[in-house]
Amino acid sequence: MSWLWSNFGLVWDLTVAHVTLSVFPIVIGFIVSLPIGWVANRYRVSRGILLTLGGILYAIPSLPLFVAMPALIGTQILDPKNVVFALSLYALALMVRTTADALASVPGDVMQSATAIGFSTWRRFWAVELPLAGPVLLAGLRVVSVSTVSLVSVGSLVGVSNLGTMFVQGLNQYNNAEVVTGIVGIIIIALIFDLALVLFGRLLMPWTRLGTNKRVTRRAALKAVTGA
Repeated sequence: MSWLWSNFGLVWDLTVAHVTLSVFPIVIGFIVSLPIGWVANRYRVSRGILLTLGGILYAIPSLPLFVAMPALIGTQILDPKNVVFALSLYALALMVRTTADALASVPGDVMQSATAIGFSTWRRFWAVELPLAGPVLLAGLRVVSVSTVSLVSVGSLVGVSNLGTMFVQGLNQYNNAEVVTGIVGIIIIALIFDLALVLFGRLLMPWTRLGTNKRVTRRAALKAVTGA
């Protein structure tokens, strides 16, 4: 604890950097995955192609991808954008499959009901499909969140400052307190992100609190999003 208080300014700066590098990929990956996941769910051929590409992309080791980013997007080797862009690709690779599966889980009778009362394809997606797919999307986003917070630390190996920097410095200086502080900091960030997503999900999807009965949840959700 004495090392932490003596270096609190450094720990705080690295924590802020770690949070910043984590938030952008999570948000970008989620937003971009929505239209791609919709296409993957709607067309069988595109589903196989897109999900396969996502699996291949996620299989690329993070460190080589970070190193390759400057050549791919024209940035400097120490630019934090390299980490943000690479982690956004990982988040997208995970969320495309989750989004496709989430949209596929929306009951057909609910879709038919929305169409019957005059919903256009666009309105049906935002008002019915997306809300009902919300619980599955949230589960996938929580996985992406934890994965992203963890992978940010690898960026320290290419010179991008974050809590992972404390691993490198601590190991080089045989400073166990610094290493432990970095590990604990990353775990705390991951837990806070996960809790925030859970609370956000409950706020946006109040019908999920009605129970696990699918009929009850489905009826409540349809009523909430359509006003019917």
